[in-house]
Amino acid sequence: MRQIDLRAFTDDARLGRFHAVLLFWCAFVTIVDGYDLALTGVALPSIMKDMGVSPTSAGFMVSSAFFGMMFGAISLGTLADRIGRRKAFALCILLFSGFTAAAGLASDPLTFSAMRFLAGVGIGGVTPVVAAHVTEFSPRRLRTTLVTLMFTGFSIGGMVAALTGKGLLERHGWQSVYFAACLPLLSIPFILRWLPESMPFLLRRGDTGAIRDMVMRIQPGLDLRPDDKFVVGTAETGSGAHLSKLFSEGRSYSTLMFWVSSFMCLFMVYGLSSWLTKLMASAGHSLGSALTFVLVLNLGALIGAILGGWLADRWHIKHVLMGMYLVAGASIVLLGYLPSSALAYVLVAIAGGSTIGTQIVGYAYAGQFYPMSVRSTGIGWASGVGRGGAILAPIVIGTLVSMALPLEHNFIAMAIPAVIATIAVATINHRRAASVLHA
Repeated sequence: MRQIDLRAFTDDARLGRFHAVLLFWCAFVTIVDGYDLALTGVALPSIMKDMGVSPTSAGFMVSSAFFGMMFGAISLGTLADRIGRRKAFALCILLFSGFTAAAGLASDPLTFSAMRFLAGVGIGGVTPVVAAHVTEFSPRRLRTTLVTLMFTGFSIGGMVAALTGKGLLERHGWQSVYFAACLPLLSIPFILRWLPESMPFLLRRGDTGAIRDMVMRIQPGLDLRPDDKFVVGTAETGSGAHLSKLFSEGRSYSTLMFWVSSFMCLFMVYGLSSWLTKLMASAGHSLGSALTFVLVLNLGALIGAILGGWLADRWHIKHVLMGMYLVAGASIVLLGYLPSSALAYVLVAIAGGSTIGTQIVGYAYAGQFYPMSVRSTGIGWASGVGRGGAILAPIVIGTLVSMALPLEHNFIAMAIPAVIATIAVATINHRRAASVLHA
């Protein structure tokens, strides 16, 4: 009887049609997820005017989705390791598309916030599921590149939201961009049909037929025998997804540092994405010009994620992350002093690449750090705890805006977390990563 190690098999696999299908559907989900997430930042000035809310109240409205994202990242990330990732994908799309569209029907801040909270559960749940899924099936030599490439869908979704906002907001109102979010619901049957399932999940369920079919899809023409046994190692399968595994084998401190760095990075990401339009409008830019900054922010994130992934596959991912955080802090601080110059567009692009792009590389690092059986759980908890920064940022920056402080103070407040995140990543003990412990 021959024993086939599935982790080693996927590590050494060549890119093929299987990977193309996997990346297509995972990228599609991140694009529509990114669209839903970026909508409130794009439409915020119009929503504030229509509902007559103050900057502080608007900050709480924006944060309602992030409360949901915290819950979704933790609960759905863990649930995906238990029920299978295909079902988790479908559930996330159902939540974020359905309730984002429902938010377009809201006429008061409370109803809007409730719909955005429920949509946030699905938005937050997507991140750990797609990160774990692409990490699991990607060849080792291209793993970070493929994960970050897939995650650029969030930035593409943000750019689509900005372009949609420029085309619809002034003519059809802010509600129209929310109604468009229901279209991805049509994709659920196709995702359930074409997306592969997690290998540890299939092994725990004893579905060797599905595993054999998947192996043949990854490497067509492989000579499989009827008595072949599939394994991913005891450290990889375990008995299921448990939070305690994130703190086993000496990972406790590093797990906490992943949480701290995620919290700080998401503070920067959502401070910028939620208030950039409003801050640039207050600096003298028109609404259309301010929306262009959102487009540039996400374009920079797209480039930053791809470049960061490419660098992380050639140098140590930990050191790449530290450098990206330092660039983020510097670009955000400078943005506060040069808001009206042509250089502001360059700084916004760099800030997008070194905040949103850095968070994407951070998810790739977490995906490589934890064992396969708890990969969604590990990324989910890092993302979920990090959502505390996403929740806090719109409220803190909204309070600063309402205080009418100098513009640069708002950007300095967004930049301080970059220093803390750099220190946190620097102290992660990479020697306790699953790739090192079970190599």
